[in-house]
Amino acid sequence: MNSLKRVILFGATSAIAEQTARQLVAQGASLYCVGRNNDKLMALIDDLKVRASDQQQIDGCAADLTDSDQHARLIDAGERVLGGIDGVLIAHGTLPDQQACQSDADLTRQEIETNALSVINLLTLLANQLEQQQHGVIAVISSVAGDRGRQSNYVYGAAKGMVTLFLQGLRNRLAKSNVDVVTIKPGFVDTPMTAELDKGGPLWAKPEQIAKGIIKAMQKGKGEVYLPWFWWGIMLIIRHIPEAIFKRMSL
Repeated sequence: MNSLKRVILFGATSAIAEQTARQLVAQGASLYCVGRNNDKLMALIDDLKVRASDQQQIDGCAADLTDSDQHARLIDAGERVLGGIDGVLIAHGTLPDQQACQSDADLTRQEIETNALSVINLLTLLANQLEQQQHGVIAVISSVAGDRGRQSNYVYGAAKGMVTLFLQGLRNRLAKSNVDVVTIKPGFVDTPMTAELDKGGPLWAKPEQIAKGIIKAMQKGKGEVYLPWFWWGIMLIIRHIPEAIFKRMSL
């Protein structure tokens, strides 16, 4: 069972990460939060400090995580403030406009940078550090969209698929160093990022539900987790639809 007493959150102001932060603080964790929007980040940190005890450290800083030159500094700052690193959650990302990306190669590259390459850069640095200390857990929010390319969101899916594959290899590499690597694959989640989508039906989950599952997966060091759990079965079916049929489906 992994201890989550000192955790760095990248993309801390996303709806899922905010809920994860609150639940971690309620369990006694100290947090270092990194987010792009300074006002939202400071509001979150102030909220967490109210919830925390005097023994818990709550701090953070604003940063654009697409600027990979900042990553090493951010990790060092988090380790210094917390006095070590037990866990890391990488939760930043965007939901691209697929139609806009199809007509703009620069936008497509930008979305891949945000959702995949910036994550992989962070992972490379974190993996080396946690490998050296011989303990810890790294969790990343990927997506069920990365399990199979779909015409409605293949730019986003390609980025998440890249992250998922990278995590698979990293998990195998770090297993002998007592470092767990957890891939979180949420399905449909009711967040500001999905505000433009129709949210009717039983497949949608709240950020609080996903946050609870993330913490449990990090504590247990699970390799790959679908949240909510039933998305495992849904994606199993989708992955096995023959290509001749799948390409005619408006998914």
